[in-house]
Amino acid sequence: METIPNWFWVIYYLFFVSTLGLAIISVLKKKYRRISFLVILLAVTVPIVSLINSIGRAESMNEFAHFISQLQHGAIWSIYTVVGYSLLVLWWVLVFLKSGTKKQVFSKR
Repeated sequence: METIPNWFWVIYYLFFVSTLGLAIISVLKKKYRRISFLVILLAVTVPIVSLINSIGRAESMNEFAHFISQLQHGAIWSIYTVVGYSLLVLWWVLVFLKSGTKKQVFSKR
């Protein structure tokens, strides 16, 4: 059965673990609580939904090809994961923008 290389999986799950960790820290520090709860939910459910729905793929397809195929067919799980990935990336953009503005404020003093 074809699969994506191991280095990809390391980066993939490292992204989810670091996202989950940062979101938990944000909740504990009471920063961005609502969106942090959403990010926690997505960081847990998106990989699970992707894994469960990739189990039944054709033997000639890797996980990414199966995902794209299902997305083209309009499968709900693939749409959910695209929306989830997008929101998680948006979360990181917001985190980096917020941390960049704080550094600029402190460096001006």
